[in-house]
Amino acid sequence: MTSPKPAGNPLATVSPPTFAGPAAPAPGAVSALRPLRLDQVRLRDGGLLGRWRRRNVEETLPHCVERLESSGNLANLRAAAVGETGRTFAGMWFADSDVYKTLEAALWELADPDADPRLRIFAEDTTALLARVQRADGYLNSYFTIAEPDQRWLKPVWSHELYCAGHLIQAAVAAGRTGASPELVEIARRFADLLVERFSEVEEVCGHPEIETALAELYRLTGHRPYLELARRFLDLRGHGLLEHGRFGPRYHQDHVPLREAREVAGHSVRQLYLLAGMVDVAVETGDLALLEAAERLWDDAFRTRTYVTGAHGSRHRDEAYGDPYELPPDRAYAETCASIASFHVSWRLLLATGQARYADELERVLYNAIAASVSRDGRHFFYSNPLHLRTGHANAGEEAAGHRLPWYSCACCPPNIARLMSSLPGYLATGDADGLQLHLYATATIEAGPATVEMRTAYPWQGRVELAVTADGGEPWTLALRVPSWCTAYGVTVDGEPARAAVDAGYLRLTRVWEGTTSVVLDLTMPVRQIRPHPRVDAVRGCVTLARGPLVYCLEQHDLPPGTVLEDVRLHRDGAFQAVEGFMEDHVKGEDPPIVITASGSTLDTGSAPLYTDHRERRPLTSPLTLTAVPYFLWGNRSEGPMRVWIPAADTG
Repeated sequence: MTSPKPAGNPLATVSPPTFAGPAAPAPGAVSALRPLRLDQVRLRDGGLLGRWRRRNVEETLPHCVERLESSGNLANLRAAAVGETGRTFAGMWFADSDVYKTLEAALWELADPDADPRLRIFAEDTTALLARVQRADGYLNSYFTIAEPDQRWLKPVWSHELYCAGHLIQAAVAAGRTGASPELVEIARRFADLLVERFSEVEEVCGHPEIETALAELYRLTGHRPYLELARRFLDLRGHGLLEHGRFGPRYHQDHVPLREAREVAGHSVRQLYLLAGMVDVAVETGDLALLEAAERLWDDAFRTRTYVTGAHGSRHRDEAYGDPYELPPDRAYAETCASIASFHVSWRLLLATGQARYADELERVLYNAIAASVSRDGRHFFYSNPLHLRTGHANAGEEAAGHRLPWYSCACCPPNIARLMSSLPGYLATGDADGLQLHLYATATIEAGPATVEMRTAYPWQGRVELAVTADGGEPWTLALRVPSWCTAYGVTVDGEPARAAVDAGYLRLTRVWEGTTSVVLDLTMPVRQIRPHPRVDAVRGCVTLARGPLVYCLEQHDLPPGTVLEDVRLHRDGAFQAVEGFMEDHVKGEDPPIVITASGSTLDTGSAPLYTDHRERRPLTSPLTLTAVPYFLWGNRSEGPMRVWIPAADTG
């Protein structure tokens, strides 16, 4: 492990409470990098990330607000506000958390002075409602107020009380950092003070981690040390068998081994990843390097043996959990959207803590593939689970295994989680340290960091050219670090049109100079089509390859095959020609960069009326060749319903 160091960055000083973004380490934290403030980074509509964020604020966020009303989440809170006990509760018992995530999304958007005024109305009305629901002692939970008032704190395994409290606190952190709602901060602090009083002397943990990272963030916002100490206490108590484990066992809750001794990720993938986020937050704020090492070790295990090629996590539907090492079936992938978002949060925290480029690489992979695929082009339909193979003849097996995106879910944790990530997206593009400025995600954006302004223009991820105009007033030299993704094997960089002498150091191309006036920097990342092979132990896709280009994983859809062709019969010619071309897609939005598709050579296997099993000496013939068109995985399922696969069998494997 690379030991982190305290940072003191002349370009991006420690974020003040106002306009700091998600996961902003406190001034004394042991952190290699510091995030920029939300008001220092502005995404523009000219790039894919900017358009995703605009779609989020124009479509996804209003859709979530509408659904909170129609699904009864807000009605639950209104009933709790007037003490209407015994009423039938609408939705899951943790439905409050969906209100909090949507509220957090709205509050991040309010960092923009040009934000839709309807978001402020929603935030103000919801905050006022929460104030009416909150009990005199600070407790706030609509389910245990109106449905089971005598069971408060008595069901730690499944109650999600602390989980809901965590999402309330994270919404309040967004309120405090954007300056949008001091009232919500006070509501959250009253509840957090109750938690400190209630849990500081008892040995209890929540069945669903989330409160740990939330309390650490509330400490960062307020400087109130008891919040951080309670977060650390919850982590220290984890793994000592305090929970009644039921049918899934202790691994499901990560309660089977103390965290510092854990060697592998286990159990419910979202819970494991939220727990990792809390571990990193507490580690950097307390200087607990053993805890940080444990988090890195578990991250290594997840990404070395249990993560899908799209960056998704969780291979088992039964308990929404990690499977055994290399157990990654594409057609049975659970790959919950919330797990992908949690993975993004963990990688961001580890990037800040260590400065290692591999965490930024993972931010990019999961964002452009697993997370992006979970949202439809219209921003109002969503996947809960994200398969990598939808078979011919697939029968929808309930909403969590749907073959198409749905507008909402009975357990609607994913849509508002998407909304809050996309609303805070500008906070993840760049960081600073004592040496200068680092760019981790490429997008059309304006970055203002101390004495420098960086105008970034790019058609990434469709093209690898990133154009930067760096304007500064001279002074001391500082370093502009540009991430060169691990998938990129060739690149070029020019400064004011002249080739620059710079080598990649630990995943970043570093340009150190006195920056004066406006300097043009152009980074060109080559993007050839790549064939990705699975590890030999991933039995489910042995003999298959995935096509990729840049950060994007591609897939085949039935929509692009000739009539009568069965997707499972298609074979890829690995030695054939591969071309990246601007592809016409029926749902392409005019004015946007056309998506890049990949054409490849393939054939179909003549299965005919073959029996289910045959002698291994019998070889089924390949039919006449056909041209295959692979589309970005994140776009699948938008044109029509039908089979899809990421892993394609090679023609020489039968």
